[in-house]
Amino acid sequence: MAQVLEFKLPDLGEGLTEAEIVRWLVQVGDVVAVDQPVVEVETAKAMVEVPCPYGGVVTARFGEEGTELPVGAPLITVAVGAPASGSETEGSGNVLVGYGTSEAPARRRRVRPTQPTQPAPAAPAAPAVPTAPVASVVRADSLRPADGPVPVISPLVRRLARENGLDLRELRGTGPEGLILRADVENALREAVHAQAAPAPAAPLAPAPSVSSARTEGRRVPLKGVRGAVADKLSRSRREIPDATCWVDADATELMRARAAMNAAGGSKISLLALLARICTAALARYPELNSTVDQEAREVVQLDQVHLGFAAQTDRGLVVPVVRDAHARDAEGLTAEFARLTEAGRAGRLTPAELTGGTFTLNNYGVFGVDGSTPIINHPEAAMLGVGRIVPKPWVHEGELAVRQVVQLSLTFDHRVCDGGTAGGFLRYVADCVEQPAVLLRTL
Repeated sequence: MAQVLEFKLPDLGEGLTEAEIVRWLVQVGDVVAVDQPVVEVETAKAMVEVPCPYGGVVTARFGEEGTELPVGAPLITVAVGAPASGSETEGSGNVLVGYGTSEAPARRRRVRPTQPTQPAPAAPAAPAVPTAPVASVVRADSLRPADGPVPVISPLVRRLARENGLDLRELRGTGPEGLILRADVENALREAVHAQAAPAPAAPLAPAPSVSSARTEGRRVPLKGVRGAVADKLSRSRREIPDATCWVDADATELMRARAAMNAAGGSKISLLALLARICTAALARYPELNSTVDQEAREVVQLDQVHLGFAAQTDRGLVVPVVRDAHARDAEGLTAEFARLTEAGRAGRLTPAELTGGTFTLNNYGVFGVDGSTPIINHPEAAMLGVGRIVPKPWVHEGELAVRQVVQLSLTFDHRVCDGGTAGGFLRYVADCVEQPAVLLRTL
């Protein structure tokens, strides 16, 4: 007989526990091939297309566009032909394009047929499957966890409830099959806060002006996806890292001239960000304390051998920090090309978790926003970030005389656990020297 295989939202890696459905790529009744993308989802890291490991006819979809689902929740069910005698139906094992399979597919067991809790809109009749009528639903594992009757999959949801003293058994989930979602827990916590804050009715002691004490309500914007991930990381940075910031103004006139001369010589154009990145990697070679991370449990500072350079990029989806791998081994032309590739991928929402993690130092060019200075928040678990303001003409004493020069403000925020001010100041002064006199950089190559 034909079987209906249930495909669940896979583990997307990097500790991600949930994703939001952005766009369905298939309808109920569509015929899908093995590894064909069926839905586009957005995680806290990136937007990705999820392929289905089964081939057959889509019989149900779970979740409307905009719905947030935890890892392990059903996505779709697919009717496939009956397996050969004595064998079990296996999918491709490729649960996510670009990520591969971390382990062999689990053996599947049969359970009684279930009905989707969120049926998809009516669709044209599905093409006939060349087998007998559907007899069972095959699931990779049970939807409900094995530690009790409470329908919760996400460990984030359980932790949130536990830390706030909330009994999950008293909640009614709004997810598939009554699954309790993070939104259910957050709503319950908000209701509890409002109930505690509501004042008891009492007669006024004296007439009072008619002033409304109700809280002004405004538009609520959920902290989820990229915005939520940024909020969590920056909050953790502020909690854990004793940071300090130093800054200096530098005359960037010669650096701008050097870049113009390089681009006039022909070949690929060199970006200013690439030259600043080249200066950063040279400075980190001289001051390796700032290319490090703190192992809090071991109480050790781990100085890293490779420089994986993150750079802040603003996109329509929010702030992202793509990472240029092995930036210390790339020349200005190679850095320019990689910056361009990652920036374009970020704007298109195609960055993978691997391209958004693993940085060891961050370069933040906030000058593109037309501002001079900033005190950046360190990108946890890194130890430092270099900020670069706009380059603008300013009065400057040059060779003993007042002149108009191209001036930039440089700021370094660093983890005071990995070094003291002398090291941080030495790093920033070396960067400024390279900006003012690019020949300084040539002497160290």
